[in-house]
Amino acid sequence: MSDGFMILGLKVHYYGVIIMFGAVLAAFLAVVEAKRRKLDSEMVWDMLPWLLIAGIVGARLWHVFTPPESMLVNGQNPYFIHPLDALKIWNGGLGIPGAVMGGALALFIYCRVKKVNFLTWVDIIAPGLALAQAVGRWGNFVNQEVYGLPSKFTTFPLAIFIDAAHRLPGYTDFAYYYPTFFYESMWNLLNMAILLLLARKVTNWLKDGDIFLIYLMFYSFGRFWLEFVRLEYSPIAGININQTLMAVVFVVSLVALVLKHVLAKKKETTAA
Repeated sequence: MSDGFMILGLKVHYYGVIIMFGAVLAAFLAVVEAKRRKLDSEMVWDMLPWLLIAGIVGARLWHVFTPPESMLVNGQNPYFIHPLDALKIWNGGLGIPGAVMGGALALFIYCRVKKVNFLTWVDIIAPGLALAQAVGRWGNFVNQEVYGLPSKFTTFPLAIFIDAAHRLPGYTDFAYYYPTFFYESMWNLLNMAILLLLARKVTNWLKDGDIFLIYLMFYSFGRFWLEFVRLEYSPIAGININQTLMAVVFVVSLVALVLKHVLAKKKETTAA
């Protein structure tokens, strides 16, 4: 399977095209949400380049510091051995946790500069972020990566055929694997739908920042369990750093959501 095409002597990777397509779809959805809240929807297009750049930088940094096990050289991070390879983003290697962190930081700075409410805008962007992740995971299908354990099945969606060139060491005798990228894509679409539904049906209960916290909870919960199925993981000190991070994010987001509402309730009771 080809992973790209040539334009004027330059190779355009399908993965990059898919990521950009997901980002544009996310922006259109954010425009819809901004208009629904009667806010300036043009700000979405104004902030988009900054969020994209910060997201890509964050995603690359996360990959560089947490490479998958198959990339390690005698147990060492290959980017610490060859630092300049960290700049070769065209060779692949992006991490969603870093993308979310980088984008959130850029949004926070943007909101401070523009003097608008960060929590409101992160809620507006959250459903689109889930949509962008759902679309972006299909780049893994094109690259034949981020698949799961060998599958005894041979038909999609319980199995996907992986070319011999893309099979990991120790698994070259297996041809079919669980398509974990697809499962995560569907989980993200469900996340998006739930966020959009909550934003419309429980407006009296929601507070600024709640939609983003629910996004974090829902995504991290699904990703945590998918890590058990994914064939490869990113080890740091012998632990799966992505799975560990997802557990921490879920707990912190849940506690933050509960505390926000408990404290708000107490404040309302005291005021009454």
